[in-house]
Amino acid sequence: MNPIVIAYHLVWTIYGYWLPNDLRGSMSKRIRNDLLKELGDLHYGRKKIQPLAKDLRAFDERADAVLKFPVIELSADARRTIADAFAHVVTKCKYTCYACAIMPDHVHLLIRKHKHQAGEMIHNLQRQSHLLLRERGFFDMHHPIWGGPGWNVFLDHPEEVWRTISYIEQNPVKIGLPKQEYAFVTPYNNWPLHEGHSPNSPYVRRMRGL
Repeated sequence: MNPIVIAYHLVWTIYGYWLPNDLRGSMSKRIRNDLLKELGDLHYGRKKIQPLAKDLRAFDERADAVLKFPVIELSADARRTIADAFAHVVTKCKYTCYACAIMPDHVHLLIRKHKHQAGEMIHNLQRQSHLLLRERGFFDMHHPIWGGPGWNVFLDHPEEVWRTISYIEQNPVKIGLPKQEYAFVTPYNNWPLHEGHSPNSPYVRRMRGL
């Protein structure tokens, strides 16, 4: 019996960051750009042995030389603009967001299961932030913003949700940025095992079966 997904950990990067054949490994299954193929082979998944910092810098320098556009990290103002866009989407689509970290080069969100699948959530969030970043002048009409459709991790137990919330919240702190707090983030209440939950809910019945 398969567990019921209760939340999605959504992740995506800016253009030019964490390429398909990144030395650290990636979640990409294909390299679409022939010039990028020259940088090395694709390794699906995070490598057990991670590259040295100097090797990663050398890879990034070679990548910068073949990318069509420069890699632009997100400034503090750009990150605030993305947060405004996310707030709009969360409200409009009625998502329940339990955690969010907007980093200079990638994004993390944790969203409760919804009628939208994870891919549609990412599409909606990317599109609105893409439009608002251009509207406010952070990128011109030709420069790509996001590095692809991103990826997601299915979470099927409150313990996994709590661990992921902690991981996301620590992302900015680890690189010296302040802890991020957003009005569109809802404190997690252990759903669907929250106080007052029905012992006969489909999720609880499934948990008993497992």
